[in-house]
Amino acid sequence: MFKTFAEAKKFCADNNVRMLDFKMVDIDGRWRHIAIPETRFTEELMESGIGFDGSNYGFAPVEKSDMVFIPDLSSAALDPFAEVTTLSMIGDVYVIASPNYRFDQDPRNVAKHAAAYLKETGIADEMIIGPEFEFHIFDKVAYSEKPDDLSFNMSTRQAVWSAGDPEKNNGGYTTPGHRGYHADLPHDITYDLRSRICLMLEDRGVKVKYHHHEVGGSGQVEIEVELGEMTKMADNTMIIKYMVKNAALQDGRTATFMPKPIYGEAGNGMHVHMMLFKDGKPLFHDPAGYSQLSETALNFIGGLLTHAASLCAITNPSTNSFKRLVPGFEAPVTIGYATSNRSAVIRIPDYAKTPDKRRFELRSPDATCNPYYAYAAILMAGIDGIQKKIDPAKCGWGPFDFNLYNLSDEEKAKIQSLPRSLDEALNALEADHDYLTAGGVFPERLLQVWIQRKRAEAKKINQIPHPAEFAAYYDL
Repeated sequence: MFKTFAEAKKFCADNNVRMLDFKMVDIDGRWRHIAIPETRFTEELMESGIGFDGSNYGFAPVEKSDMVFIPDLSSAALDPFAEVTTLSMIGDVYVIASPNYRFDQDPRNVAKHAAAYLKETGIADEMIIGPEFEFHIFDKVAYSEKPDDLSFNMSTRQAVWSAGDPEKNNGGYTTPGHRGYHADLPHDITYDLRSRICLMLEDRGVKVKYHHHEVGGSGQVEIEVELGEMTKMADNTMIIKYMVKNAALQDGRTATFMPKPIYGEAGNGMHVHMMLFKDGKPLFHDPAGYSQLSETALNFIGGLLTHAASLCAITNPSTNSFKRLVPGFEAPVTIGYATSNRSAVIRIPDYAKTPDKRRFELRSPDATCNPYYAYAAILMAGIDGIQKKIDPAKCGWGPFDFNLYNLSDEEKAKIQSLPRSLDEALNALEADHDYLTAGGVFPERLLQVWIQRKRAEAKKINQIPHPAEFAAYYDL
């Protein structure tokens, strides 16, 4: 919003801003924040920053854990959920030294470093991406992991399981499973809430393409935004999740981006569309190429598919992620590419035909990822494919212009699959990460800590008894 400190101070005076709120991203991709009275917002603060203990954010320790946060004036916006008029900013993390220097593990720094590395290679000036945000909106949710009570339940009057409950007051209008795609009123009970969210996003500078009900009949919806520069889109991803969750709570509901909150229903992905530009010109279009894609685009795809398994450890970093990546729910499970094929890891939309719109999407990611790490990793895999001229067709990854779910077991066995668990993905990342550390973009120490944290997370969850195990084994 602002280019100078003076502009920010004038806005605060003109809009009676009383608090300044600063957002930092931890290693897992959650926002943390610290707030100060507007009177403490000074030019000195913009230079020296605000101190905090970085060890509590999950990062690997450096010489000392004390760090400083420098606000980014361009990210400033009023927070629509704060009772006291609050100006919010995202910012960057620095290590305290003489002078201070950027903390290499800071998610925002990794994304910016990847974007700079792209320019250094001479391949392109920028990567433009467009994520699709799928999520569920429930009326209520409850869960417990006590030793004597391992359970979860959610409630939405829209779901077909609520049809026989008069207290749900759904008027008889429910949405059967797998039949929610573009459902209209009165079935689409979250339409007004989504519209309000989208208008909040527009006010925040996040351009919305459209919103609609998704396939899942139990409150699954989607907001799709216009494409933008990679690091800015990582910022926008954090903003979108913040707006969705807080607007839902304000409306007396709750929202989740969990990949698979409901068994037997469609899961929530975060498909990422992408393009490269150089000197203002798109690099992915070639009318003579497969699906009008250039050699650069196909090599980028080759890099993504080469590193698809290890990428999952960053783009799908939860145990729940792999409950979504199963056949039959429009989620990809096989490593390959194709045009207009939702069963392939990489789908080339047939409707994007003009040179400035020709692109493809990676369908495997979900929103449990840290978006800065995820988008940077996607870019680094693509750069590796371009530099090594990896041809996905010669590698046997397609194009698969047919439904991969309908193959026989024998045919499926011939095609590489994505990891089936977080542990498998972490094994892949451990064995295949040189493409991430190229140019110093991802620090080796960060990847070590990431793998260690996620292994511990998976181990804990895998050791917890599951309700389905009681149903299967209790009477044996």
